[in-house]
Amino acid sequence: MFQSTMLKRTMALVLWALLASAILATVAFIFAGRQVNIETQTEAALDQDSVYTNLLKVFPEFFDSKEYSHVFFETTHSSGHDYYLVTEDMQRIINCTPSEYLNLTPESYDIVMEKIRQNDFKSSNDDFDFLSVKSEMYDSSILALRYPVNYQGNKCYLISLSYIEIYNDLIVRYLNILILSTLMAAMAMLVPAYMLVRHMVLPIQKINEIAMQYGRGNFKLRADESHKGEVGELGASFNFLADQLSKSIGNLTAEKNQLQEVFNTISDGIVVVDENCKPVTTNEVIKNLFNRADRSNLFTERLQLIPFDEIWEDFEEAIKTGIVKKRTIEHREYAYQSTIIPKFDANDQNRVIGATGFFRDIYEQQKNEQFRQDYVANISHELRTPLQTLRGLIEPLQDGMVKKEEDRQRYYDIIHSETMRLSRLIDDMLELSKLQSRTLAFRTFPFDVNKLISNVEIRFKNVMKEAGIAFKVQNNYGKLPTVMGNPDRVEQILVILLDNAKKYTPKGKSITISTDYIESEKKVFISVADTGQGIHEYDIDHIFDRFFKADRARGKKGSGLGLAIARELLTYMGESITVKSEYGEGATFTFTLTKAEAVDVWE
Repeated sequence: MFQSTMLKRTMALVLWALLASAILATVAFIFAGRQVNIETQTEAALDQDSVYTNLLKVFPEFFDSKEYSHVFFETTHSSGHDYYLVTEDMQRIINCTPSEYLNLTPESYDIVMEKIRQNDFKSSNDDFDFLSVKSEMYDSSILALRYPVNYQGNKCYLISLSYIEIYNDLIVRYLNILILSTLMAAMAMLVPAYMLVRHMVLPIQKINEIAMQYGRGNFKLRADESHKGEVGELGASFNFLADQLSKSIGNLTAEKNQLQEVFNTISDGIVVVDENCKPVTTNEVIKNLFNRADRSNLFTERLQLIPFDEIWEDFEEAIKTGIVKKRTIEHREYAYQSTIIPKFDANDQNRVIGATGFFRDIYEQQKNEQFRQDYVANISHELRTPLQTLRGLIEPLQDGMVKKEEDRQRYYDIIHSETMRLSRLIDDMLELSKLQSRTLAFRTFPFDVNKLISNVEIRFKNVMKEAGIAFKVQNNYGKLPTVMGNPDRVEQILVILLDNAKKYTPKGKSITISTDYIESEKKVFISVADTGQGIHEYDIDHIFDRFFKADRARGKKGSGLGLAIARELLTYMGESITVKSEYGEGATFTFTLTKAEAVDVWE
């Protein structure tokens, strides 16, 4: 409470008011007492001298008698007055109080006589004049009375001189009493003044504390409105202000959250900077947008946000010039597109107060565009070969250039083979497209994978024997459990993998189907391993891409769609396929099937 600035200032004001009132009362009393004392002593002196003036009126020739004159000057000194009988021009003293009885000092006498000769007397109602002259002593003045008298037939003046004390003991005692009583009153007023001020300040201080809480965002507190007068009105005003602020901030917060949600759902990364190019607002996307980029040497906070100096230079240039800046950053492992838009002051369209940057990861977009171009090129290539072959066979037949029946029959066989190849290519493309767009539907159900593998083994045994390739099935677990899937599609996947292995496995090498089951994962693992030429390490990441062919230079037949179809079929069934290879030593493709909850096999 004592730390309240308002309380301190108010109490200081009260103390200063009390002190000022005491000083003013003392000064007023001093001046009033001084004047009253002078007037009192002056009146007393006038009354005393009026006794002699009345005597001189009765006996005008009083000073002509040496006896009376002597008695007068010898005895009147006891009244505290010094008397002088002077000529009319007041230049010569005829008679006076004996020097041993004089009350005034010679210095005071000289001061008075100098003033008297200037004829500055004031008239009274008793036929004599008076004059007050300041003496050489600071606390007294001299009262001079002048009365015209006759002396030996000549007009003379009787001069009376006496000291008038400015302050006497009584006034000093009264002054001391006044000062003491004023101090006591001031001390007595401190406690009620403090209580009154405290009663006024405490509610205001509480309102100030509540206002501080409002500044910290806590609008639940309310001021006391029960006080009468302005303090209660102030409390009511603060409560009304709190209600309005709370409502407004609630609405602003809701709008801000909605805007932030919209802000965060935008696929582009957004960064807003101020006029000093310091980030003030970002969305969630920007935090992970540049994960592909190289983030070494991030010396500043803003490079940790956007790790490209050239983009920050675009920010600075946009703020400086007010021009939209666009940039595309391309790299083998990433690609980004940036657009920097300057932000202008609403009140001054020539002043730029910041900028907003929009950033997009276009790596996948460019990758897809490249993939689309490659896809079109591959389709064109794959379709061109059989079409050119067909054209080269049909044109001679059409022109009648093939005369022999056996040659025509051979042409017809080749045309049929190429037509079937073209049909298979189109069928594979349609099937892959349907799988990727999820428009091709097939059922999955429990089936016996052991029987399926046995049938595939029988189907390929003679094929591999004719190709001079050793072929076997190796079961590392024993009889495999019933699995979920579509047996026709699983057989198709095995055929694709075996055909692919046969294509790249030379005579004298081997192909093996191996199976295993891991109980903890509830997964059956089926692998097709060959000891053929294998896959280069820079090809292995693209081996499941459409139309991709490893070792194109050897001109292996095929559309390049088989492995892509196998992966899409497994993805549709919720399974996965992986490949391991070391170039020159063969490759191993492994896919999974999930153990069925039901043991019964569906036919």
